[in-house]
Amino acid sequence: MSEPAPSPLVSPLHDRHLEQGAKFAPFAGWQMPLHYASGVLAEHAAVRSRAGVFDVSHLGKVWVRGPGAAAFVNRCLTNDLDRIGSGGAQYTLCCDDEGGVVDDLIAYRLSDDEILLVPNAANTAEVARRLEEAAPDGVEVRNAHRSLAVLAVQGPESPRILEYLGLPHDHGYMTFVEHLVDRAAIIVCRSGYTGETGFELVAPNEAAGDLWDGMLVAGAAPCGLGARDTLRLEMGYPLHGQDLSLDITPVQARLSWAVGWDKPEFWGKAALEAERAAGPKRRLWGLEAMDRGVPRAHMSVLDGERRVGETTSGTHAPSLRKGVALALLDAGYKPGAELELDVRGRRLPVRVVKPPFVKATPA
Repeated sequence: MSEPAPSPLVSPLHDRHLEQGAKFAPFAGWQMPLHYASGVLAEHAAVRSRAGVFDVSHLGKVWVRGPGAAAFVNRCLTNDLDRIGSGGAQYTLCCDDEGGVVDDLIAYRLSDDEILLVPNAANTAEVARRLEEAAPDGVEVRNAHRSLAVLAVQGPESPRILEYLGLPHDHGYMTFVEHLVDRAAIIVCRSGYTGETGFELVAPNEAAGDLWDGMLVAGAAPCGLGARDTLRLEMGYPLHGQDLSLDITPVQARLSWAVGWDKPEFWGKAALEAERAAGPKRRLWGLEAMDRGVPRAHMSVLDGERRVGETTSGTHAPSLRKGVALALLDAGYKPGAELELDVRGRRLPVRVVKPPFVKATPA
C-alpha cells in the first residue's frame, strides 16, 4: 500500500485567507492564495495604482551565522556581498558547478557574521543543504522555512501603509531596517517583485496576523499569487523553474549584473566565465504580441519556418492590454526583431523587446 501524500503546508495567515474568500492553489508544497473575490485583474490594478499586500510566507528563510558568515556566503553565491554593508539586501544566485541556477534569492546582510537568505519555496532545502555541506567550522546554517512569515506590501501608497502601522518606510531601495513590535523583531526591506515602490517584511509567525490586519485596515488590497505573476512578468523579472533553472544560466538569462565576476571564487565560476567568453548560444528576451493572443510557456518561437526559440513565461499584461512573454532565443536575435509564436497552431506575430515591458518605480 502506498503512503498517503503529505498534507500541503499552509501560511500562518491561512485562516484569514479563508475568511476573506481566497481561492487557493498548490505552490511548491504549500497551499497559497491564488486570488480573492476581487480577482486577479483588480488585484493587479490595486498594486499599480494604490497598494496591495501579498502573503508570501512560502518563501524560504535560511540563517547563516558565525564568524565570517558573510565571507563564506560570498564564496558560494554569485553576487558580491562586499558591494553592500550591514543593512543592505542583494539579489544573488546559487549555481551548480556547470553554471546552472539552483535558485535565485535575496541575501540580507545583518552583519559580517549574520546573513539571512530568502530563496524560493521549492529550492529552500537544496540551498540550505549545499551551504551546510560547505560551511566551515563555526558557521551554522539553519533552515527556518516555517518559523518566519513574509508579507510584501507593494504599490505607490505602500509607504503610507507602513507609516499607519508605525513601521520604518523612508530608507533606500534594497536596504532594510530591523524594527521591534511588541518585542517581535521585524525586518522591513524596501524591495519587491512588482516594479512598484514596496516593502517586504520578514516577521515571526506570531506577529504576522496583526501586520496583515493593519495593512488591510490602512487600505491595502489583499492580493494573491496570480497578480504577483502578472506584475512580475510586466517587469520581466525571472521566475525560477521557468525563466531560470539548472539548464538556464545567468549569462543566458542576461543576469550577468548579479555575478561578481571579479571575485576569486563562487559556485559555477569557471563554467560561467567560459560561457561568457565564448558568448551564450541563446539569450532570454521579452516578446510583445502584435496581435490578439496570449503567450504561454513552452510555445515555439518561429522565424519563418525555422524554430529559433521557446517561451519560458507568458501572460496577458493587464497594464498594456496585450500579450507578453519571456523567451530563450537563439544568439543573434535582438530587440526590434519581428518573429511569430505558435499558439496552438495559429501564428501570433511578436516583437522582440528588452524588458521591462512597463516602467519600474521602485524609488
